[in-house]
Amino acid sequence: MHLPRPSWLLALAFALACTPASAKKIYKYVDADGIVHYTDRPPATEADVEAIPVRVDREQIVHLRLDSSGDARRALAINAIHGPVEVELEFAEALNIAAEPALPLRRVVPALAEVELARFRAAAPGRASFRLQLAAVPGDPAAEPEDVDYALPVDGSAWRIDQGFAGSFSHTDPQSLHAIDINVPEGTPVLAARGGMVMHVEDDFEGAGLDREKFAGRANHVRVLHADGSMAVYAHLQPETVRVREGQRVSVGQVLGASGNTGYSTGPHLHFAVQVNRGMELVSIPFRLAGPDGPIRIPGAP
Repeated sequence: MHLPRPSWLLALAFALACTPASAKKIYKYVDADGIVHYTDRPPATEADVEAIPVRVDREQIVHLRLDSSGDARRALAINAIHGPVEVELEFAEALNIAAEPALPLRRVVPALAEVELARFRAAAPGRASFRLQLAAVPGDPAAEPEDVDYALPVDGSAWRIDQGFAGSFSHTDPQSLHAIDINVPEGTPVLAARGGMVMHVEDDFEGAGLDREKFAGRANHVRVLHADGSMAVYAHLQPETVRVREGQRVSVGQVLGASGNTGYSTGPHLHFAVQVNRGMELVSIPFRLAGPDGPIRIPGAP
């Protein structure tokens, strides 16, 4: 029996809440020969440069694709980032549809991989249709974090920890419960606290404020995947200062970018957390911090 082409819905739930679009800039300048250039990075030129704000769709970390295989439809998850992602597929609507395997289901999709999640057929003669919903969370839920010390993730001596573990202002949900906010001047170098691979980068957001709905997902950040499956998040970075690329391996002390004041924030600082995926939920975990002169006390830590 022919299965009518289904409608479908992709609802992507990334653990760092986001708005549907982000602000970027295109830079326009005229060189010495009078040729007009456009670039998405600030050019190294003495010519007058015009920054043109534009709106673009925010990159999805996982894409859902449907295709045909005989009399069935296949749902495939395509991981767009440099690290594993756990996905959960379920029906938003289903009429006369059989899924194999049954929904809802969860799978771990490796970095940059395409994985078939399920196949769909009409359960009986007659009209059949369905819509799908896909949620995605970075990280492998099987990760087993090692007991390690993390290096101070900022350069210089002008810093202090303003909010530690379980801070009452914003460290109250599982993602941030064991995070720290380091007060540093804007533009302070942000350093890798542990070696790993750059998993995901956002560095085009501008602006900050305490409107959670508007700014909660607009913090520029770098997410680094460690060998044990845990992930470090360096957030509220200054726009367009990230100096590493996705898929790049970084070592302890390497400059990732510059501290800033973007997203849900009261002022310039670095938000740092170590996270793991615990079954479709990002959870921050306690960590120890070591500076050049020895252990650093984290407020709220045992």
